[in-house]
Amino acid sequence: MAGRITAVDVREGHAVKAGQILVRIDDAQIRTRVEQARAAAATLESQIASARLAIALLRRETLLAVEAARAAVDRAEASVAAAQAAERMARRDAERANDLVAKGFTSGQQSERAQLALDAATSDLGAARAAALQARKQLALADLGGERVRVKEADLLTLQAQLRQTQALLAEAQSVLADLTLLAPAPGVVASRMREPGEVVAAGAPVLELIDLDQLYLKVYVPEAQIGKLRLGLAAKVYTDAFPDQPYDATVRYIATRAEFTPKEVQTPDERVKLVYAVKLYVSANPDHRLSPGVPADAVIRWQEGVAWAKPRW
Repeated sequence: MAGRITAVDVREGHAVKAGQILVRIDDAQIRTRVEQARAAAATLESQIASARLAIALLRRETLLAVEAARAAVDRAEASVAAAQAAERMARRDAERANDLVAKGFTSGQQSERAQLALDAATSDLGAARAAALQARKQLALADLGGERVRVKEADLLTLQAQLRQTQALLAEAQSVLADLTLLAPAPGVVASRMREPGEVVAAGAPVLELIDLDQLYLKVYVPEAQIGKLRLGLAAKVYTDAFPDQPYDATVRYIATRAEFTPKEVQTPDERVKLVYAVKLYVSANPDHRLSPGVPADAVIRWQEGVAWAKPRW
């Protein structure tokens, strides 16, 4: 990440552990983004919790209202049925009384009482029907609570989608924040310090050079006439001027596929040999980290099994 360096915690030659903080880059703006995303996520989580509670309460209220409305409809319909039966009976009584009055078997007063009873039964039936209609309307209104629940559920889904988006933004900001603190990827030694606090670096620009002293190799150059004897996996021994009697075991891990002219810094006993192949010998172990990058060394590669080891000679 590009930014301004605020701190460089190591210098050349410092040994570092894996995961140790090496460099810090200004992260004030990114930290603000992280806090904003966290606050937005917390707000959405609170809104989601409130929405879930509201949906649960609305579902319960709707269920209770529907049950009560259905019970009221059942009672109203039972009242209508009873009023209808009473109205039919009163109508028959009125018709019978009128017939008896017409035949002269009873007085008109009896017919009037029967008619009054019929009128009352008819009125009760109308009231029962009106009450039943009102109960059905209340049931319809109670059923609308289910629609309100579905609207609330749709709102909840929207909030959950917003939360996922906010959490993705938070994860991205946290990842950027982590990139602004450079950690040692492996144990090693700081070979060079290329930047100082206050400098602005571009994305991908090197700040430190870290060398793993347990993963060293020696780059040697083999004459073209002898390269055919080498193959990957051959054993080798590396000798240094500082420790001439302590060879280091190594293995051929890389052989160049193209020849090159002898580099100027390489001393060769045969000036007639101009084309050489680069070969990398990876050191098996570096006890006490005595070997360090940049140290000149010689090597012997044993390309034939059974041959005794010998020191390099020119």
